[in-house]
Amino acid sequence: MFCPLAIMAKNKSAPLLGANGRGGARRKGSMGRIFGTDGVRGIVGCQLTAEVAMNIGRAAAMVLAEQPTAARPRVLIGKDPRLSSDMLEAAVAAGLCAVGADVLRVGVLPTPAVAYLVRHYKADAGVMISASHNPAPYNGIKLFGADGYKLSDALEDEIEAIILDGARPYPVKTGVEIGRITEDAEAARTAYVDYIAGLAQGKLAGLRLLVDCANGAASTTTRPLLERLGVSFDLIFDKPDGLNINADCGSTCIGALGERVRAGHYDLGLAFDGDADRLLAVDEKGQVFTGDHIMAFLGRYLKAQGRLKKDTIAITPMTNMGFYGFAEAAGIQTAVTKVGDRYVLEYLLEHGCNFGGEQSGHFIFLDYHTTGDGALSAVLLLNALAASGGPLSVQQSIMEVYPQRLLGVKATPAMKAALTDHPGVARAIEDARAALGRSGRVDVRPSGTEPLIRVMVEGESDEKISAVGQTLAATIEEYLGPCE
Repeated sequence: MFCPLAIMAKNKSAPLLGANGRGGARRKGSMGRIFGTDGVRGIVGCQLTAEVAMNIGRAAAMVLAEQPTAARPRVLIGKDPRLSSDMLEAAVAAGLCAVGADVLRVGVLPTPAVAYLVRHYKADAGVMISASHNPAPYNGIKLFGADGYKLSDALEDEIEAIILDGARPYPVKTGVEIGRITEDAEAARTAYVDYIAGLAQGKLAGLRLLVDCANGAASTTTRPLLERLGVSFDLIFDKPDGLNINADCGSTCIGALGERVRAGHYDLGLAFDGDADRLLAVDEKGQVFTGDHIMAFLGRYLKAQGRLKKDTIAITPMTNMGFYGFAEAAGIQTAVTKVGDRYVLEYLLEHGCNFGGEQSGHFIFLDYHTTGDGALSAVLLLNALAASGGPLSVQQSIMEVYPQRLLGVKATPAMKAALTDHPGVARAIEDARAALGRSGRVDVRPSGTEPLIRVMVEGESDEKISAVGQTLAATIEEYLGPCE
């Protein structure tokens, strides 16, 4: 019998990383008091208020002003189309200007566009107002440094200390010292689209696509990008109203896209999330082409071109067990990091690799960008498809897919904090692993972006993993207490 765990043991495996970006171990692996695994995130009006946003702007400008080249910082701000994004953008901009930073507003754009444009405009930092794949009541604030990478742990810690501990008072600026606000949305969008379109290779003109924009930031960039590529396409969920972002659409709700692709005789379907840093796909038969399939397909494509550094792909524990069989057959090494794109990025930077990602559709191609980018992933997927000479459905067999169940236990911060130390939970996890044996896996972790404890169970029997997963999730809730 094929033993996926034996295959895993053969592959090079990085230690589980407890760090963010480039900054080394973060608070002994925990999230910060304001910054989580992907910036600041919460329900607007509750955890995330205009006052919090303004203080983040003020503290960020203070910290940036102390950098060698940023006596008067210039900060670029983008946003997704949530109802609350305008308010939070205004608050962050006010905070930045109040302590002497200049602001360039670039409008509604994907998160990766902001990361790219920071370097394009030679700004000192970038701010993205978005809660990514979360529903409309949530929003978030992500900070990027001048290099286009997410702000380091050390700088985030300084910002937190100013806001929460009063480590330093906010300076008072007057007259010409106050920052200015300018806007350049159209030119910024064009610059980003031009860059991504310039990465296209091969004959793409004959393709016919259906693209789900998640009623999010991709709604502003997908049409001009696909027009530049010369493909035939239709867009759906590309009319955001501030409240419908990620609502029964996008990469987190991809099921309906498959039927539309099949019925409409499209060559493939693409789905972004709310801030367009993720991509999933469906083939011409309407079958979901998972994030793991995309990583396998693109990894093999890059390796064939001699562009997969160290023949290694960085993945996370959420990656399907079947991926390890693909990697061994393809002569590709796997490096396992903690769940989260920041940990994937850290491995790539520390070990001289250039490709990795997550099952959710968040992929990092360091040769082209500093962060996950759904549009970039789409172009590279189309390049690989053109090079293959066949339909996407042929690539479904690139890896065996083991049944997997993902469950979420609603959790307070206290429940998340107690997760790793509770002896009853530890026993329940070990019991679940014993029930599956060497033919399955269990992964339990607190979400860094939502009020959930995530439970992943994977194995050869769909019925068995469903039962094990439900039992484990119920036991965790029983021991840690239901979230009111």
